[in-house]
Amino acid sequence: MSSPQNNHRNYDFDLFVIGAGSGGVRCARIAASHGARVAIAESRHWGGTCVNLGCVPKKLFVRASTFSDLFKESHGFGWSTPSVTHDWARLIEAKNHEITRLNGIYTSLLEKAGVTLFTGHARFLDPNTIQIDPSELAPHAISRTITAERIVIATGSTPTRPDFPGAEFAITSDEAFYLSQRPASVVIVGGGYIGVEFAGIFAGLGSQVDLIYRRDLPLYGFDEDLRKSLADAITLRGITQHTSTNIRHITCDSSSYVVTLDNGYTLKTACVFLATGRHPKIDKLGLENTAITTATAGRIVVDDHNQTTQKGVYAIGDVTDRINLTPVAIAEGHTLADMLFSSSSPRQWSYNTTPKAVFFSPPLASVGLTEAEAAQKGDVDIYMTHFTPLHHTLSEQKVPKTLIKLVVDHKSQKVVGAHIFGDDAPEILQSVAIAVTAELTKADFDRTIGIHPTSAEELVTLRTCTRTTRMT
Repeated sequence: MSSPQNNHRNYDFDLFVIGAGSGGVRCARIAASHGARVAIAESRHWGGTCVNLGCVPKKLFVRASTFSDLFKESHGFGWSTPSVTHDWARLIEAKNHEITRLNGIYTSLLEKAGVTLFTGHARFLDPNTIQIDPSELAPHAISRTITAERIVIATGSTPTRPDFPGAEFAITSDEAFYLSQRPASVVIVGGGYIGVEFAGIFAGLGSQVDLIYRRDLPLYGFDEDLRKSLADAITLRGITQHTSTNIRHITCDSSSYVVTLDNGYTLKTACVFLATGRHPKIDKLGLENTAITTATAGRIVVDDHNQTTQKGVYAIGDVTDRINLTPVAIAEGHTLADMLFSSSSPRQWSYNTTPKAVFFSPPLASVGLTEAEAAQKGDVDIYMTHFTPLHHTLSEQKVPKTLIKLVVDHKSQKVVGAHIFGDDAPEILQSVAIAVTAELTKADFDRTIGIHPTSAEELVTLRTCTRTTRMT
C-alpha cells in the first residue's frame, strides 16, 4: 500500500481510470476520497454498460413486460380490465429519459469527489502515458496526452457476434434497447442471461418468440432444478424453445429474415437477436505498447490484487472475464482503491458467495454451490419444495410453480447453496446470501421463525430432507 503523499509528482495524476462504468467509477471515487489525484476517461456512456445497455434498462423492460400478466391475473380477483395495448415508443422515450438522468448522476458523483473527467477514447502510448482521442461521445474533442503513476483498465465487455453467414442481419442487446418499434416476431439465439431475459421481455409485450440454444436446458451453470423450472416457465409463457440446436445461417428477403438451424428447420421472423455471450472490450486500447498479457477471448490476465502483467497497470470488472457481474466490478474497484491509497486494510468481500439473478417472469436467483458442485466436495442433503404462491391461487391463470431449494453439506450441516425460482426471488435471495456467506447451518434456518403468509417462509420451514446426494 502507498499513500498519495508518496507518489511521484512528475505525473499528471496518481491514478487514471479507463472506463466510467460501475467498477471504474467506484475505483475513481474511493481513490479520490483517500486523497489521490484521480482522472477518468469515458468514450461512450457515463455509467457504462449496466446503466446504459444492461442491468438498468433491462429491468425497466422486464417490468414493462409483466403488466400483461397482471392485467389477466386481476380478473380472478374481481377486476374487469378493458382491452389494453402497449406503446413501445413511449417505453423507449421513458427509458431514455431515465438513463440520461443516471448519466448526470454518475458525472456529478465523480466531480463532487474531485475526480477529473475526460470524454474520449483512451489508449496507451506507454505504461504511464495515455492519449485521449475523439470518440462517439465527443467527436470534436482535441486529442491530448495524460501521464499517471497507476492506470486501471475498466472498459467492460461488448456483445459477441458469431461468425456465420448472415450474422450481420441480426441485432444484439446494444441495439435492442433502441429499436424504433417492437418486432412482431423475434428469434433469439442464446440460452444465457441475456437470451432468457429478452425472450421474456418480448413475449410479455406481445411478440412471437423463438428461443434457440445449444444445450438441453437454458442457463448452463445454474442448478439443475432451477434450469428445469425455468424451461417449463419459458414454454408456459408461450415461447417456443429449440434445444440442443445451433443456427446455421440467416438470409433476408423483402420483408423478413429466414433463420436456418443445423437440424434443417427454418424460422421466418421480423428480427433476429444474438445473445451469444460477451467478450472483453480491449480493442484500440494500445495494449501492444505495454507488457499486458491477454488470454482466451481477450481476457486481461491479472493476479489476486487485480494487477496485470504490466507493473502499475490494473484491470477490474468484465474486462478480466472472471465473475462478470456489476456488483463484483464495484467490489473490485473499491478494494483496489483501498489497497493503493489507504493506510488501513482493504475492505473484504466474499466472491465465492456472489449471488446472481436472472430477471425472467418470474425471476430466479442463486447463491453458493449448485447440488452438482456441492456433491463434488462431499455428501449433500437437499431440501426442496414446489408450490403455488397464495397470490396466484385466485388468478385463474396457469402460472409456474415457485421452487425453493437448499443445498446442505451433510457432514457440517452448513447451508452451502440456496436457489429460488418465483416472484421476488432476487429480493429474497439477497438476504439468504448473507446467511450462506456467514456459513450458517440448517439448524440456524430451522430456529428462525417465518413471516406468514409469504413464499420466503418456506426457507425456514423445510423440515424433511428431499434427498441425499452422494459425493461424485
